[in-house]
Amino acid sequence: MSRAAPSIGPQAYDSWRATQLGATTEAIEQRLILAMMGELSGARVLDAGCGDGALACAAALRGADVTGVDPDPAILAAAASRAARAGIRAAFLEGRVECLPFPDASFDVVASITVLCFVPDAALAVRELARVLRPGGRLVLGELGRWSSWAAIRRVRAWLGSATWRAARFRTEGELRSLARQAGLSVGTVRGAIYYPPCGVLARAMAPLDHRLGGITTLGAAFIAQCAVSDVRKNGN
Repeated sequence: MSRAAPSIGPQAYDSWRATQLGATTEAIEQRLILAMMGELSGARVLDAGCGDGALACAAALRGADVTGVDPDPAILAAAASRAARAGIRAAFLEGRVECLPFPDASFDVVASITVLCFVPDAALAVRELARVLRPGGRLVLGELGRWSSWAAIRRVRAWLGSATWRAARFRTEGELRSLARQAGLSVGTVRGAIYYPPCGVLARAMAPLDHRLGGITTLGAAFIAQCAVSDVRKNGN
């Protein structure tokens, strides 16, 4: 489910997760992202493009000091409500990934999930994400893969007039690696996920194979996750 997609409100997240396809897909993606984020106890974490706060709350439950940023006030209200219902302490602020309202080196871990695909200048956004990362910190990106059945269907929807998918850009593993390296980051783990077509029955049947496929290739993956590390010499440290 895209967090930064235009015109997606809080109800859309709930509707997506209420489906078998949505619940299966989001669970796979969140497990992968949390694994790439690593040990979070005591870590300062930024979820840039936090949507309704699902990942931010999951990170907070693992002991992180979490801040979520999103440009949509309604989405931020939903995120704050989610955290309050769960008894979770997290901060949610209005802001854009291209101009984050934080000093340099503010966070140990930065995650940005299905955000770059809707940002006009992705290189600028990744540089900004890298700027707020401390030396040796981890940037975890999750993006929509270019070569998948999901991307093909979304392109058709764009041609048929969908404003959301007309605005989207799907990326390859190589493109994500390039964006991170241009921002001065060292790329570590890259994995694919969501190899089944957008069908609930097939999602349930194929989900057990997804992790294995993700370690082999990103070709055919609807979702690509990448972990990159900030230079420990950053800012002279």
